[in-house]
Amino acid sequence: MKVEIKEDERIDDLEYKNLKIIQNKNNFCFGIDSVLLSDFAKEIKKNSTVLDLGTGNGIVAILLAGKTEAKKIVGIEIQEDVAEMAQRSVKMNNLEDRIEIINENIKKLKNIFGKGTIDSIVTNPPYKKDNTGSKNINKNKLISRHEVECNLEDVIKVTAEMLKEKGSMYMVHRPDRLVDIIDLLRKYKLEPKEIKLVYPTKIKEPNLLLIKAVKKARPFLKMDKPLFVYDEKGNYTKEILKIYNKEEK
Repeated sequence: MKVEIKEDERIDDLEYKNLKIIQNKNNFCFGIDSVLLSDFAKEIKKNSTVLDLGTGNGIVAILLAGKTEAKKIVGIEIQEDVAEMAQRSVKMNNLEDRIEIINENIKKLKNIFGKGTIDSIVTNPPYKKDNTGSKNINKNKLISRHEVECNLEDVIKVTAEMLKEKGSMYMVHRPDRLVDIIDLLRKYKLEPKEIKLVYPTKIKEPNLLLIKAVKKARPFLKMDKPLFVYDEKGNYTKEILKIYNKEEK
């Protein structure tokens, strides 16, 4: 479906099931973390209702529509212009029957959805604490990268409120926040069930963390095999090529 493409915007081919996305060249564009999160969450069950907290340009929601049989995926985005852009991407992919974008603060979701009504939640929240690191003067990038509008506890608290009992949460974050993440998950009765560390290469430290938690589940944590992004020649590993649907036939 043909949609409006504004100045400073571009259409990127996701190279997966003919899905595409609109991105603003001057704002925050999606990275490998969003792609890895959508793959990590691809076990979401058929006919599920899913929330994508901080959906941004809608990349995770759109990829999940291709990777899962979720019935409804609702992307929540606080920035009005970014939410509007995500809505156009949904329309461009003819996914209006499965994806809805709502321009709202995640802290107000209980006014939209009933508590305990969501099957799964995915989230790629801001990684940096509000009082740490240099802040980008671009407002869109600032909100995407720093805990300005919401922090880690806000995300986890809302997740706990919205999920059904035994509902699942999938998050991508930074390894240096792991202790904070687990502490907050257990505070809100979300039990960590699976962790995958992502390494740029085999000789570097991990720079991404994928974690799954289940509401009011029994304690049992599975540590996945590490995921390496690049091989010794600087090329994507077979695992990453498979995630990007570019493995050799």
